[in-house]
Amino acid sequence: MRLTRFTDNAMRCLMVLGLDSDQFIPVNTIAVRMRMSHEHLLKVVHTLGVLGYTETQRGRNGGVRLAKLPSEIRIGELIGAVEGTLALVECFDRDASQCPVVSVCKLAPMIDEALHAFFQVLDRYTLADVLENRAELVPLLRRHTNDINSLRPAV
Repeated sequence: MRLTRFTDNAMRCLMVLGLDSDQFIPVNTIAVRMRMSHEHLLKVVHTLGVLGYTETQRGRNGGVRLAKLPSEIRIGELIGAVEGTLALVECFDRDASQCPVVSVCKLAPMIDEALHAFFQVLDRYTLADVLENRAELVPLLRRHTNDINSLRPAV
């Protein structure tokens, strides 16, 4: 199983926001700190906003920030919401399945059980748990903030 880049970027975005959860952070700052495409991150931020994880503010002091406390963001729930349906095998979608044994197959329920266990484990953790090593994370993320200046046009 492999999660999408979109989900990875959503988690990375929330990590940056979780370190400064009370401040609006410009999307460009997050993109530079986490080495993401600005355009892709805009889509991620939009989705996170629709799902209720972030809020945005326009203007000079604008940006994006968490709409919930890091301790309220369950990792399994977040991944499930961002990924949508995780059809690990074709037969999980009975309407589209081409498998001739789908009606009697024993493998699909096993995979479904494993997927359920995957989310159960992740739901034991929150964004606050991911950010537990704050002292190590902050210097790594802030190191790239100086790179933002090179992206701004000279005045």
